[in-house]
Amino acid sequence: MTSDTDNNNKVSETTASISETQTDETNIIFPSTGGDYEATEPHFLELKDSAGRNKAPLADKKGHRARLRERVLTSGTGSLADYELLEMLLFAASPRGDTKPLAKRLLNEFKTLGGVMSASNQQLQKIEDIGDAAIATIRIAETLGERLLRDKVVGKNVLSSWQALQEYCQGVMGRKEIEHFRILFLNNKNHLIADEVQQTGTVNQAAVYPREVVKRALELGATSIILVHNHPSGDTSPSRDDIRITEEIVNAANALNISVHDHLVVSANESTSLKSMGLM
Repeated sequence: MTSDTDNNNKVSETTASISETQTDETNIIFPSTGGDYEATEPHFLELKDSAGRNKAPLADKKGHRARLRERVLTSGTGSLADYELLEMLLFAASPRGDTKPLAKRLLNEFKTLGGVMSASNQQLQKIEDIGDAAIATIRIAETLGERLLRDKVVGKNVLSSWQALQEYCQGVMGRKEIEHFRILFLNNKNHLIADEVQQTGTVNQAAVYPREVVKRALELGATSIILVHNHPSGDTSPSRDDIRITEEIVNAANALNISVHDHLVVSANESTSLKSMGLM
């Protein structure tokens, strides 16, 4: 049998053990009778980045994202600054993290949204805290923009949609850091049937072979073409080489009854037509 003294000792030991456990494992203090109390945030809600730095609580992040979405739905995207647009785009790459610092770093490095979208993967990888998911998201956004511009000229007489055509060419080529020589192949209704980069080169030159241009037009059944290339310097004034290669391509195409409507030189902010300048 167990005496009352033994039972009392066991109760005391159990009570002390429970008290120690509560002291070690919780920071929440509840007074026994009324008054103020203090409770610290549970540790599992404290967000830390890869370097171990504290992030804002998850609830705050959700609130911030919800507020941005509400602004878009009530006031439109025009109410957002460039960094906020980019911040929201990066939500797809980081479901829980704070994307505002990365958005601001990207704009600080590449200056504009267009600069961010056209930055190469290698350039983007140099930005602090960026990951593959963010780079992939930017690539998707870039492609969406290009296809939206392309949709404005597909299925239409491009000669009657000249402004849209120039905007498309500037959008897909204007920010490239090396020269790209592009050919737009048209049918007898001047509808776009193919859009291909023929050559890429250095910062100031792309090798172009008139015979290859005409050969490709014949393969596609094109009756006319438009030549396009970019000047990474931003100056779209045609060079002597631009004028010479245009003349060679026109001569080769005319021999096979293929028309060359124009040769556009583009940058991010402007385009120049050799035909409009009387150079072809």
